[in-house]
Formats: sequence, C-alpha cells, structure tokens
Amino acid sequence: MKSFRFPHPLVLLTLFIMAAAALSYVLPAGQFERRANAATGREVVVPGSYHTVPATPVSPLEVAVSIPKGLAAAGAVVFMIFLAGGAFTVVDQTGALGFGVDWLLRHAQGREVAVIPVVALLFATMGALENMGEEIIALLPVLLVLMRRLGYPVLTAIAASLGAALVGAAFSPINPFQVGIAQQLAQLPLLSAGGYRLVFLAIGLAIWIVGTMRHATRYRTAPDTSAPAAAAGAASAGRHGLVLLLMLLAFSIFTYGVVSLGWDFDQMAALFFMLGVAAGLVGGLGLTGTAEGFVVGFRDIAFSAILVGFARAIFVVLEQGHIVDTIVQGLATPLAHLPVALAALGMMGVQAALHLPVPSVSGQAVLTMPLLIPLSDLIGLPRQVTVLAYQYGAGLTDLLTPTNGALMAMLAATGVRYDQWLRFAGPLYGLLLALGAVAVLLGIWLKLG
Repeated sequence: MKSFRFPHPLVLLTLFIMAAAALSYVLPAGQFERRANAATGREVVVPGSYHTVPATPVSPLEVAVSIPKGLAAAGAVVFMIFLAGGAFTVVDQTGALGFGVDWLLRHAQGREVAVIPVVALLFATMGALENMGEEIIALLPVLLVLMRRLGYPVLTAIAASLGAALVGAAFSPINPFQVGIAQQLAQLPLLSAGGYRLVFLAIGLAIWIVGTMRHATRYRTAPDTSAPAAAAGAASAGRHGLVLLLMLLAFSIFTYGVVSLGWDFDQMAALFFMLGVAAGLVGGLGLTGTAEGFVVGFRDIAFSAILVGFARAIFVVLEQGHIVDTIVQGLATPLAHLPVALAALGMMGVQAALHLPVPSVSGQAVLTMPLLIPLSDLIGLPRQVTVLAYQYGAGLTDLLTPTNGALMAMLAATGVRYDQWLRFAGPLYGLLLALGAVAVLLGIWLKLG
C-alpha cells in the first residue's frame, strides 16, 4: 500500500476552489446590507440586515473562469512578485549576494545562531507596523542564500521572515490593517491597550523565535560553501559592494515608501525593477545580461506568483455564489447564547474559521466587527476584548491557511511541502492561539477598555 502524499500546492488550491463552488449549491445565498463608514473609508455591514437572495450556484465553467479572475484580482501582487524575482536574480548573477553573505558570516563567526532572531525581529517589526506579507516574497532569494550558507533548512527562511511578520502583525498594537481598522470600527481610541498588546507581542515572538531556532538547529547540515564570492578580487569586490549598497538603498526607500507614503504593490514593483536594472549595469552584466537575468528570474518565480492568483480565486467563487455573508451569519449567531468568557473564545474560533474563506484581514474586520461589536455590548463583553479575539483568531490563522497566497507562494519557491510546514508551524500556532486565549480571558477579568 502506497504511503499518503500530500497534494501538490496547485492541486490543493484547485480542490479548495472546487469545494467553494460545491458550497454554493448547498448553502443558501444571502448577504448583508452595507454602508460607508466614515472612520475607515470602507463599506461595512449593517447588523441585523442579513437576508437571503436568489441562489447563484457557481457552474463548472464559472469555476474555471474564477482562476483568471483571481489572477486579475491579485494582479498587482503577481506582477510585483515577477519583477522582484527578476531583480533579485540579476543581483544574484552579479555575485553580490554570495559576496555579502560571505562577509556577514565572517563577521558573525561563532555567533551564527543569532542571525535567526535578528532576521525574525526585523520582519516582525515590519509585520507589526504595516502588516508585511506578500512583499516578503521578493526578499526570499536573499534569505535563501543566507540560510543555505549557514546550513539551516530552507524552511527557516520562511519561518524567520513571513512567519515572524505574521506573528508580529497578529499581536501588534499599531498594525493599521488589523487592529487599526478594528478599533476604528469598535469606536475605540487608536493605540488603546497598546501596552497590554505589547506584553503579549513579546511573549508571542519569543515562542515563535525559539521554535524556529530549535527547528533550524535540529535539521542543520553542513553549510553550502559553493559560492565563489569569497575569492573575488579587489575589482570584483568593489562592484559587489556597489550592488549591495544599491540593495540597501532600495530597501530603505521600500521601507519609507510602505510605512510613510502608503505605497501599494505597483510602486514596490517599480522599485524592484529599477533595482534590477541598476544592479545589472553596475555589476557588469550589461544590458543583455541584465535582460537575460530578468528572464531567468521570471521563469523561476512564475509558479509562486501564479499560486497567489489561485488562492484569490477561492474568494472569487465564494463571492460569486453569495455565500460569504451566509457563512459569517451562521458562525456568529450562536455566540449570543454563550456565557461571556465562552462567547469571547468562540469569537476567536469564529474569526479563525472565517479566515479560510476570507483571506484578507482588513476585509474580515469590516465584515465581522460591525456584527460582533453590538453583540459584545449585549452580553457585557468589553469591545477591546472583541478586537483582541479578531486579531488573534484571524491574524494567527494566516500562519496555516492555504488561502494565504504569500505563504503558498513562498512554500512553492523553496520546495517546502505544505504538510512539512504544517508539522513545523502547527504546534507553534496552537501555543500562540492558547496565548491569545489567555490574553482574551485576562482582558475580560481586567475589563480592558
């Protein structure tokens, strides 16, 4: 009897798309009325307005069409991934990445294990500040070179970057796309209970970083020393240094643009394209060599980019079947009949379950908070605790859900199977969710406001 092999990522996402379509034949179609919210500038649901609508089951042809629709809906992210992948392939072909990693390892000799917490804290900070996710895909080539030269498994590159960013985002006191929107919808002051969140952010990051370091050291192998950068001559070293300076400048502009200027994926993609062109010319590849480097990068990153569109197609099908609101209504209604503590924990569970069909944390906030806040007032649950339940339930589930396009893309790019990731991240997710439950229950006891 053959042993079970977890489905290929493309098969897995296609099965989810088909399952979403099947639900459109089983669940009643329905929707909430929506109105503009002045505080967030978004449309939010009107509590108590759920009503059934004519059924719109998704046909097999529409299922197939949902895939290009998903790719179109995720177009900005997909093209950013292509251009970033091309740019970093160009940088790699100049030899600058290997040279830079060699320099770092020479200066970190004997302290290599410190690289993981430093990288994780950097990405966790970006997650806490601006909900960094898909942008990390662009940095994966750099992370892979670093982890391979340290001898750590490639899974470490995902855990120390995207994983840490997701934990930082979920426990953040300031993330505008999660806690910021949720607090506005709950009519709470921005940054309220910030100190309380910081305590659990520190504990949550400690859990994730320790788990990442244990896995990395357990599966560490002989470092990959095949890169020739260390033997480069003075002239080559000068060029490599200039390319690395260009990368540092690009990262600085990237951070400033995202945090301070509100850049979207179009601006990020343009920046990565300019980095690739400049790096190729400074690194001595010439125009033709630079163009060829981009082509190689496009080819290597194509599968990861396409997976983002497939993940988006799941939500496209659910929306087309008009069953997203039905799922929300069905999960939220039973909470009204539970004691306060159980209702709060139930909200965490509901938010976690909803994050599979609703992969956008900001979209989930505007969908659920207007429903759960009035319910919280009715049962005597502090609104701040309701926001916590949303943060931990939705935000942490990004660590596991296959509808997280960034996660699936990075797994595909590194060759890490989804079941391998589940074995690593699942236990840590359980610990972090338990930590979130403690924060929620303690918030009820403290009457957190």
